[in-house]
Amino acid sequence: MDTTDPDITFDEQGLCSHCQRYDLMVRDIVDRATRDERRAELEAVVARIKAAGQGKDYDCIMGLSGGVDSSYIAYLTRELGLRPLAVHFDSGWNSELAVSNIENIVKRLGIDLYTHVVNWDEMRDLQLAFFKASVANCDIPTDHAFPAILLSQAAKHGIKYVLSGSNYATEFILPSSWGYQSGDLRHLKDIHRQFGQGRLREYPTIGFFKQYIWYPYIRRIKTVKLLNYLPYNKFEAKQIIMRELGWRDYGGKHYESVFTRFFQGYYLPTKFGYDKRLAHLSSLINSGQLSREQALQELREPTYDPALQAEDKRFVAKKLGVSVDQLDAIFAQPNKDYTAYKSYAKLFDVGLKVKRSFTKL
Repeated sequence: MDTTDPDITFDEQGLCSHCQRYDLMVRDIVDRATRDERRAELEAVVARIKAAGQGKDYDCIMGLSGGVDSSYIAYLTRELGLRPLAVHFDSGWNSELAVSNIENIVKRLGIDLYTHVVNWDEMRDLQLAFFKASVANCDIPTDHAFPAILLSQAAKHGIKYVLSGSNYATEFILPSSWGYQSGDLRHLKDIHRQFGQGRLREYPTIGFFKQYIWYPYIRRIKTVKLLNYLPYNKFEAKQIIMRELGWRDYGGKHYESVFTRFFQGYYLPTKFGYDKRLAHLSSLINSGQLSREQALQELREPTYDPALQAEDKRFVAKKLGVSVDQLDAIFAQPNKDYTAYKSYAKLFDVGLKVKRSFTKL
């Protein structure tokens, strides 16, 4: 990480605050995943999942984007003898590779797949509203809808365990100053009220009560971060899913979505000066999967091919119903912090602490 994170600090040895937090909070968890005791913990969790799913069609539910983490989670369910329902959110931006990966995975593993196709007119309106709001996190429309769909499907099928691909080894580090979390429905609605056109009648939403009280307490749906129980190496995982599932690589982290590729690889660096590769690579360095020299070499390259960036910009503009010049004019507006809009930020700080107490590491 570097000073594009305005909150970063360094100690006398030059160790940044992100690495200090990693050492303090998660290094032991990542290291412990290589030991037998962690394997025993995993086996106990799997046993509870299977017990909760007895007599049901599925014993767990998982998101499937076609990316590395979710594809590897799908592979692990077979190895662990679990019976997942896979859920995919078609936001209208899937790359051809993502679609191919998903098809191969469910076919080879024999997993049932539920796909929610978004109302495109509403999604287009919401995504354009976020661009017009000039905030950093313009991927909130996708990131908000997905857990709303996942948890509603879990409740519908009586599933008590959600398998999450979130993990400390590859994605612990991410500056909070680079954006705002996606679960705040008040924030989403305020931006859409100011910059949107129509009403969000079908777009999947989830409010604070459902996210932090209804699902975890009343419906007793638990989240299991499966990859934290294992010595998770992203590069080794890629080789496994390529070999076993016919998975094909799509490039950068979360680049299985054309929108996310454009958002992370073009919008954030050019408008805000944020290169999310810094955060992703820093996590890999801390977990011992990459050297600092290798990371620096990768950072010398463009976020992705400049010709593809130009192609993506034309594609994004067309799908959002504006010209490239109009999109550039939107991007040229002054940057704004999420605090320029209504939110439940303080309430979510409390809710996050409660949620963590009910989330299996």
